[in-house]
Amino acid sequence: MRIQSWLETCSSANCATATHQSTISLPKFRSDHKQHHASDSSTSSSSASSTTTLHSNLSIQTLPSVPSLQKLSPQTLNFSISYHCIASLTPNPSRPVTSLSVHNNLLYAATDHEINVYDRHTCNNLNSFNTQSTSSGSTKAITFSKSMIFTTHQDCKIRVWQPLNKHHHRMLTTLPTVNDRLRRFLLPKNYVTVRRHERRLWIEHADAVTGLAVSNGVMYSVSWDKTLKIWRVSDLRCLESVKAHEDAVNAVAVSNDGTVYTGSADRRIRVWAKPVGEKRHVLVATLEKHKSAVNALALNDDGSVLFSGACDRSILVWEREDSANHMVVSGALRGHEKAILCLINVSDLLLSGSADRTVRIWKRAYDGQFCCLGVLAGHRKPVKSLAAITETEYDQNSSANGAVSVFSGSLDGEIKVWQVALTSLSAQDRGLNS
Repeated sequence: MRIQSWLETCSSANCATATHQSTISLPKFRSDHKQHHASDSSTSSSSASSTTTLHSNLSIQTLPSVPSLQKLSPQTLNFSISYHCIASLTPNPSRPVTSLSVHNNLLYAATDHEINVYDRHTCNNLNSFNTQSTSSGSTKAITFSKSMIFTTHQDCKIRVWQPLNKHHHRMLTTLPTVNDRLRRFLLPKNYVTVRRHERRLWIEHADAVTGLAVSNGVMYSVSWDKTLKIWRVSDLRCLESVKAHEDAVNAVAVSNDGTVYTGSADRRIRVWAKPVGEKRHVLVATLEKHKSAVNALALNDDGSVLFSGACDRSILVWEREDSANHMVVSGALRGHEKAILCLINVSDLLLSGSADRTVRIWKRAYDGQFCCLGVLAGHRKPVKSLAAITETEYDQNSSANGAVSVFSGSLDGEIKVWQVALTSLSAQDRGLNS
């Protein structure tokens, strides 16, 4: 299987390493080892008066020239954290979970070609679709725009679905559409060479489509064919195709202002933008710091900070400088022992999933410093996908500053559902003294 060989490459010991260790204090959590099993939905809580230590294993530290940013403890941030696994879902034990996404209180989970739909509150399986399309190969990404669902696949296609209700989904078309193909197939100039003795329309991907991002009515897709393609959502037409990298493109992220970031196995992140009055995107910058394949990208809420995860076991933090039109690296988040496979930003938290089978929770504080708030463990194989959503149903008068539901999907075929809550220590103290 191609996923397995790729993970073996990511986990190899060819990366440059250095030795370093650090320890930070965290509130102690009451936990039961059983809560990590599939049948468990128990909870654990944190105690403000008791503490333990969380060891960030940096023995395989890479990129020694890039400073580490995780120098704070939750107490420094005046927070305590609690987290627990409330459910485990196994759509198909023999198939890896390759993509997760949350939309309208529904969890969409891809296991190989099949896509399962869950009520995220009750964890009931409501529906499965794309069940017959075994030739499509594994589903790589799931995203949403307006009333449509877009999924990308190993067979080079993007499929477009319409949810009739939460129990039924209908496939509308595949991209590129038949109409788009008919408009272009007669003219030789619309064909490009994708490999020796093979030519395709430039609107077609020629290898697995690995990532999707949607912003302001425009969709961006990336592929192992090294290209970035831009689509208009309103009529599903392909507008542009860009030779983005020298190797497979694994990730894409787009900010609200339309700046596009692509991450590749060529170890580079490239920044793309469409100048005012121009019809095509142009290369703005190439960000080079990682020492191995870039697997994941995420932006913070306002697009001012970019996070990139790679096989070199580091998460790099890139920030926009006033004097620059692009991002510059400010430091690294270290602690994972193997390749970073997925990243997601929710509210002011960054979540990272790794081939070391864990999920780490990071929080940014003043002066650009970060804190690793906790490590979610329990998966038996690499964590390939993450989804998260901020809960708004908590009591406004409570001391909880935020509750986040986190969904982690692993190559072991299991989806774990986590409840993460941050509590202000000052608010907690006021509650104890009242």
